[in-house]
Amino acid sequence: MKKLFGLLAFALIFPLQACAQQQPWQEGTHYEVIADEATAKPEIMEFFSFWCPACNAFEPLVAQMKSKTDDNVKFNKVHVNFMGFAEKETQDSATRAMLVGRALKQEDKLNKAIFDYIHKQNASITEMRDLRNIFQLQGVEAEKFDKLADSFGVNNMMGRNNKNIEKYRQHLGGVPAFIINGKYKAKFTRDMTPDQMVDLVVWLTEQK
Repeated sequence: MKKLFGLLAFALIFPLQACAQQQPWQEGTHYEVIADEATAKPEIMEFFSFWCPACNAFEPLVAQMKSKTDDNVKFNKVHVNFMGFAEKETQDSATRAMLVGRALKQEDKLNKAIFDYIHKQNASITEMRDLRNIFQLQGVEAEKFDKLADSFGVNNMMGRNNKNIEKYRQHLGGVPAFIINGKYKAKFTRDMTPDQMVDLVVWLTEQK
């Protein structure tokens, strides 16, 4: 009888231990709950700046996040305009350029070109003309760039980008910052590996 009770206790305790091993992420340490309800569909919002060195270094991890999440998870990059690296107007121009890339369905490629221009070539962006030149080097015609930059679609996306900044500004002490499902903010501790950072964000997309 004692042996039977021992087996039952092990059967009950073992699943709890297994769950604890599978869920290493703790509220307060690895993520914050910033809203009562999650979005209807899973999504990741990455708040970033082209001028931010850490954001540039994070790009390979962002690619991994995209590849590891389910197809129904929406990934949205939100370019901020409150960094001290450049004037707000210049940062807004970079946001508009990012959205031109999105409209062209070449966002990843053209974002990389902007990052490389700033961080690898150590070149300065001071006006929209600089961004147009970057896109031209990537095969985008200047006329096409200008037309899209002033289009209704890009203006609409610009409005949504800035509304997201306003909505989550109190939670953005710096960038990159990841808001998942509109409810969770990822927190990366010093002892986390890059793979663990990716896994944390992917795990948060699965939470309600």
